[in-house]
Amino acid sequence: MAVGYIRENLPSCWQEFNHINRYWDKTTGLPTAKILPGEYYVTSHNEVITTVLGSCISACVRDKTVNIGGMNHFMLPISNTNSDDFKNGSAERYGNFAMEKMINDILRNGGRRENLEIKVFGGGRVMHGMTDVGKRNIQFIQEYIQLEGLKLLSEDVGGIYPRKVMYMPRSGKVLIKKLYSKHNATIEQRDETYFTQITKDDVKGEIELFD
Repeated sequence: MAVGYIRENLPSCWQEFNHINRYWDKTTGLPTAKILPGEYYVTSHNEVITTVLGSCISACVRDKTVNIGGMNHFMLPISNTNSDDFKNGSAERYGNFAMEKMINDILRNGGRRENLEIKVFGGGRVMHGMTDVGKRNIQFIQEYIQLEGLKLLSEDVGGIYPRKVMYMPRSGKVLIKKLYSKHNATIEQRDETYFTQITKDDVKGEIELFD
């Protein structure tokens, strides 16, 4: 039974992911990593990675032969700033760095580029009255996958609803729930607050939004 398990009973994660919120999910009976905007998580264990998406995109990437995979959660398509200039993992807010770092982690731990398969979710228009970040995120991830010669298995993007995503890298299974009943100020406000925060920081002016 998963109920009552504490963090200390979870399978070990790679050191760089110690900050990720992990817990035992009583519904799936599996250890679960919950990622927030600007985070990603990679694992070789039988785990679930979950997040809630509004305008953001999550790419689920796995090596189908060694069953190592991960999921990211990013808000903005591209930054031209060198990733070495970022502190405290802030680069992962941008799609190009979020994809690069996650794929490199998979490859460093036994994955092969030719075996990678990708599923993509999110990019909803939930920030009313603002620039359509979701649309630009979709355009970015589709172009990125094509340019990098990666294999896109499936996608569920666009629309006006937030999504809850649960990804299982070991099997590649994804569960998607569109939050029709929760399309309210909560997720919209989270995205607007996060968007404002990350576009007014020290790297302002280095963002490309595919105008």
